[in-house]
Amino acid sequence: MPYCDVGTTNNGIKIFYRTYGGGPVKVLMIIGLAGTHDSWKPQIEGLVGTTQANDIDDNRSSEDGVCNGNGNGIEICVFDNRGMGRSSIPKNKSEYTTKIMAADAISVMEHLGWKKAHVFGHSMGGMIACKVAAVFPDRVLSLALLNVTGGGYECFPKFDRQTLSIAMRFLMAKTPEQRAAVDLDTHYTQEYLEQHIGVKTRRQVLYEGYVEGISATGMQSNHGFDGQVNACWTHRISKKEVEVIGSHGFLISVIHGRCDVIAQISHAKRLAHRLYPLAKMVELPGGHLVSHERSKEVNEALLDLIKASETKTSPFDWTNLSPKPNTSTSSCWASSSSSRLNSETESTNSGIAEKTRIMILYLLGLFLVVFEYIKRARVLGCLKPIRTTRNET
Repeated sequence: MPYCDVGTTNNGIKIFYRTYGGGPVKVLMIIGLAGTHDSWKPQIEGLVGTTQANDIDDNRSSEDGVCNGNGNGIEICVFDNRGMGRSSIPKNKSEYTTKIMAADAISVMEHLGWKKAHVFGHSMGGMIACKVAAVFPDRVLSLALLNVTGGGYECFPKFDRQTLSIAMRFLMAKTPEQRAAVDLDTHYTQEYLEQHIGVKTRRQVLYEGYVEGISATGMQSNHGFDGQVNACWTHRISKKEVEVIGSHGFLISVIHGRCDVIAQISHAKRLAHRLYPLAKMVELPGGHLVSHERSKEVNEALLDLIKASETKTSPFDWTNLSPKPNTSTSSCWASSSSSRLNSETESTNSGIAEKTRIMILYLLGLFLVVFEYIKRARVLGCLKPIRTTRNET
């Protein structure tokens, strides 16, 4: 089994990974919360032409050619984040932050002997990818952020009937079947799920695959789930980190499904504007797992990013965003442009963000109280009354 030891001390944490294809172009893909490396299958197949993993005992050199690939000269590495799948599951919640998990990703690259890579991340994986770019910018060739937010309060979905129902079903899911059913409504649009593939709907086909996949990997442990949630909640990209990313000048693609009920597209747009002029915003009709729902378009966007990066395309020829008013785009755009762009936004939003966070925490607490009440009511409803007799006098 391909495992990578991570950490500076002998902490016993191992990261499970797989590689696909071969060639000089290296792509590291980082999956999101509660996901495993298998979630990247549509992108693996689209970029290298196969979903058959490379044999770790194969002595071939990936620099010499392509193995099990389509001739694009691309080698992909995917892995299970700590807390999920076949990777280690630390029990301490403090061992899960996007900075720590970014270091995990770099450890995998070191293990493979990769000096640089195109780094793609989905959802929480996009947050981790941002940290990789901010903390280890010399290792990044380009950055793709799929269905990502800025972390913290931005992790909360819209507060409406649909998302409240999904949240309750997610918390109550105890079996692979229950989890698969709620995952479908979380990841895809209803229009997509109701499409027919032969005599079955896409929902029925996907449900069977989800149950099989969850049964194979097992339900995520409480330690892993709580830890990964902590990583999302504590994630933040500071103004200084934006400046670091900007100073290295690698191109960025922010890809998002317009109907995402988990990560709101407005947050992704805000992040893309913070990364101007390096970033391009790609909006697609789809849900949170737009990489599956619109795999062809997503794969084309990723290949475009790789090509633009390899050909040294200018950021101003790459971006489809417009600078905000009164924002200079001089020759020192790499640092000063992003700094000025953020100053007004961050100062305005800081107070709003704190008030919003408090309000959301209040609503979340209220929701948990209601959920606990419903759960207790269900338990009490299952108790049969004991019939007693009384001697009448």
